[in-house]
Amino acid sequence: AGGILVFLTGQAEVHSLCRRLRKAFPFKKINTAGGDDDKNESVEEIRKFKKSRKRKKVMTLPKIDLDNYSVVPVDEGDEDRDAETDDDIAGSDIDLDLGDGDSEEEKSDSSLPLYVLPLYSLLAPEKQAKVFRAPPPGTRLCVVATNVAETSLTIPGIKYVVDCGKVKKRFYDKITGVSSFRVTWISQASANQRAGRAGRTEPGHCYRLYSSAVFMDFEKFSAPEITKRPVEDLILQMKALNIEKVINFPFPTPPPTEALAAAEELLIALGALKEPPMTGRLKQQLAAKLSCPISPLGRVMATFPVAPRYAKMLALSRQHDCLPYTITIVSAMTIRELFEEFDRPAVSEEETSKLKGKKARLLQMQKIWAGQGPMQKLGDLMVMLGAVGACEYAGCTRKFCDENGLRYKAMLEIRRLRGQLTTAVNSVCRDAGLYVDPKMKPPTEAQATYLRQIVLAGLGDHVARRIQAEELLDDKWKNAYKTALLDDPVFIHPSSVLFKQLPEFVVYQEIVETTKLYMKGVSAVEPEWIPALLPPYCHFGKPLENPPPSYCPATGRIRCHRPSVFHRVSWQLPAVEVDYPEGIDRYKYFARFLLEGKVIEKLSAYSRCLLSSPLIMLKTWAKLQPRTESLLQALVAENCDNRDALLAAWKKNPKYLLTAYCQWIPEAMHDDLAKQWPPVAL
Repeated sequence: AGGILVFLTGQAEVHSLCRRLRKAFPFKKINTAGGDDDKNESVEEIRKFKKSRKRKKVMTLPKIDLDNYSVVPVDEGDEDRDAETDDDIAGSDIDLDLGDGDSEEEKSDSSLPLYVLPLYSLLAPEKQAKVFRAPPPGTRLCVVATNVAETSLTIPGIKYVVDCGKVKKRFYDKITGVSSFRVTWISQASANQRAGRAGRTEPGHCYRLYSSAVFMDFEKFSAPEITKRPVEDLILQMKALNIEKVINFPFPTPPPTEALAAAEELLIALGALKEPPMTGRLKQQLAAKLSCPISPLGRVMATFPVAPRYAKMLALSRQHDCLPYTITIVSAMTIRELFEEFDRPAVSEEETSKLKGKKARLLQMQKIWAGQGPMQKLGDLMVMLGAVGACEYAGCTRKFCDENGLRYKAMLEIRRLRGQLTTAVNSVCRDAGLYVDPKMKPPTEAQATYLRQIVLAGLGDHVARRIQAEELLDDKWKNAYKTALLDDPVFIHPSSVLFKQLPEFVVYQEIVETTKLYMKGVSAVEPEWIPALLPPYCHFGKPLENPPPSYCPATGRIRCHRPSVFHRVSWQLPAVEVDYPEGIDRYKYFARFLLEGKVIEKLSAYSRCLLSSPLIMLKTWAKLQPRTESLLQALVAENCDNRDALLAAWKKNPKYLLTAYCQWIPEAMHDDLAKQWPPVAL
């Protein structure tokens, strides 16, 4: 007879067809514990089936002209069915019956038993292995698969292939990074690959559910992967090899120019590349943006085998003992699909009840893993962290994963990636002494807060703000969020633990387009963190006079409070303390605090003897005083607007600033000051 291999587009379609085929062509499972009587009975039943099949009236199928159907594919929605409601799932079944509307029970034919098996990438490995085993006696193997069975697989006994001619692919927007699953026609090369699955071990045949005219309209080959995905990880690795002008690199298939530009812009914002000079003509500035050299932070990020956003998170996690947690979160975000899919069509009511029970168990565990208080604000990332920690604590067994709705294969991949990232971090920070701890404790509330800040620093371009009531343009915008890159509203995914809380500001891992734009991997952030951690994404206003600027002894820099707005969307953000902006005023404030003895402690002894108040440095008429102009010009000449720059200038010239400073103190103190100048130990 020979086996049958059916190619469909996605996981939901595979399960739907499997369910219908099992009902239409059922077979009785042989009970091996029943002895010879059961075997003889099953053989006798098979003989009866064959005789009844000969007597059965042949059903006339309608004639179908494929040219009457549109070539344009219909979007099938998201691969992840949990984004949809129960009504969506119930209505997603494909009507595979071509008859006159009789019930499935009336159409079922037990004389043609099919051994129907699904096959797709997220299927458990032990279930995938079933397709390579011999089917039960008296049955015909029928494998319903996605394009995972298109290449690199030879299923024994496959004689017939049924090709629907379509495939579900993930598409990325080159600028916004929004991903969506779309059903498209396959290429001619893919069609030939599918046809080649028939007759690998014996002569076979391929049935294509599309006409030859449609086949001739297919593109010859699928577009290379490099043209369809973000390329920031590729750009970073090339920059680490000192290939600065990536746009001029002779790629066999070059990525789109806009994708390269978006990748370099992201890497600059992450601090992985040095900022280009903002001088010269506009054309020169644009060219400089596409040839920025790698920064020291970028070289560290390039050592981690993950996306640059996640590498930035790892590079910032040294403090507060957050590295083990960040490594775990990054591993889970990289692997994806941690949880089992329970919204697939069920074969029987018993299986439906079983799937509902497992889904309820998973939802209960997700609430437990999410924690309370600050830990709960970490959102979906805390659920990932809790799931991995609980699985490792239980020994990462298949039983634990099955009982709690975790994908065993994903947990093993996360374990391997954790080990790989731990080794990479230890190679960069040799004194870190990290190891993969199977008994890792949950993070403290303080650590959970730091983790939220770390995630924000790595996913700065993925910030979203809840749309306020006065901003609602339509009812469909209710509970929606606005992002800087999209005009359309986006929503927190229904599977998120923050779905009902709706924080004002969130950061998300990705946006997936189905019937709506959904954010996945959502974590809550505080608005005051945004200007402090993401200055490249903020436009700052003038420094506030109240509170006034101050000197920071820890950094040796002038600090001030500035209001800001988030770029492109102009969200008003709270005023935060940041470094004073570059300019002549920063030199004036540094001169004032230097005279007051706040920059160099030894100079505080002379602050009471100054001939003029240091506040004169800030007056509009300060130029009328020769001593103010002399000190200011000396600081500007050596670019000394912070303590580190001042110490570097004294190393080059120990007498630097002596003449300018002497103008501020009585002449009787000049000799004493000259003996101990510079007033620091170099």
